[in-house]
Amino acid sequence: MTIKQQLMTVLVFAKLNTKRFFRDKLALFFTILFPLIFLFVFGSITSKSGSVSFRVALVNESGSAYSKTFSEQIKRGGVFRVDQTISSLPAAKEKLVRSQVDGIIILPKDFGVTKKGQTNPSGQAKLLYSQTSSGTGQALSATLVQVFNAENSKFATIQQPFTVVSEQQNNKSLKPFDYTFAGLLGFSIIGIGIFGPVNVFPELKKQGILRRLHTTPLKVWQFFISNMLAQAVIGVVSVAIQFFVATLVFHLNVAGNYFEIMVFTIFSIFMILGIGLAIGGWAKNERQAAPLSNIIVFPMLFLSGTFFPRFQMPHFLQNASTFLPLTPVIDGMRLLTTEGKHLIDLGPQLGLIAVWFVVIYAIAFRLFRWE
Repeated sequence: MTIKQQLMTVLVFAKLNTKRFFRDKLALFFTILFPLIFLFVFGSITSKSGSVSFRVALVNESGSAYSKTFSEQIKRGGVFRVDQTISSLPAAKEKLVRSQVDGIIILPKDFGVTKKGQTNPSGQAKLLYSQTSSGTGQALSATLVQVFNAENSKFATIQQPFTVVSEQQNNKSLKPFDYTFAGLLGFSIIGIGIFGPVNVFPELKKQGILRRLHTTPLKVWQFFISNMLAQAVIGVVSVAIQFFVATLVFHLNVAGNYFEIMVFTIFSIFMILGIGLAIGGWAKNERQAAPLSNIIVFPMLFLSGTFFPRFQMPHFLQNASTFLPLTPVIDGMRLLTTEGKHLIDLGPQLGLIAVWFVVIYAIAFRLFRWE
């Protein structure tokens, strides 16, 4: 068989694998719709995490004009979400015990009253918060202090001995959703590359299809490359849909080049797919494939920055997780999509992916068996 004939065989099997995938409703759900579900869930969470707000009960025991003005100001502000249904302190404390509010702001009877010998109103507000949520209470207290500092500056101007000047930089910082989106792309790629072959290969062995293919001139490398091409097409479609939804719904700002992102996606799928080919090719049935794939996949999902940034981990975990196969995929995707880097800038990530590519496929070729 000539090289041209061998390559034609690869293309034929790649076409068949692609058609089989798009006819499989269950595969379509887990490869395309399931990552979209995660995208909507984590996108909804992270899109709100940039703005801080507190649920509070406001109890105004003062009848002063200033206390009424201050109460209305608090209710209109975006930081405090005042529960309008609470009218008394006992009712507020009951909701605090049930964690239905983060704290209670009490304006005492003398709050906002202009005392004898003074020209401006004064007073001391009281903040109540639960012992079980002391962190939230302290953050609420610091926010309330800032509010009163702004109010104090209206009545008395004091020259501050130390000040801060801020300067805007040209580079854009990443939003929480930007980190999440790159991780979700990694989650999608690992699902395409590992769970696809792991679910399909044991079934093909069970039906005797791989055994019959083994009796043909088809080589293992042809079978692998045909699967790589098919999964690349599927992966590009899945990732493109995620980009479309993330941009349309969550206003993702893609700073990089789409062509380079597509090339990096295909290269990443090729590498991750080797793990799926190794597991699926070695396992005789689903009982062997499923536990082994979970042992490999779950550490990467939690340690490679899939759902939260790796810089939040302890240093020893950051150093160890750097060399996981999924880590350069997510880091590279994040650099391309959100920081506008080019492939030429991803030397460490591409180098690590290339090393894993050689190691993984060497193992896959050695472990693969037709039945």
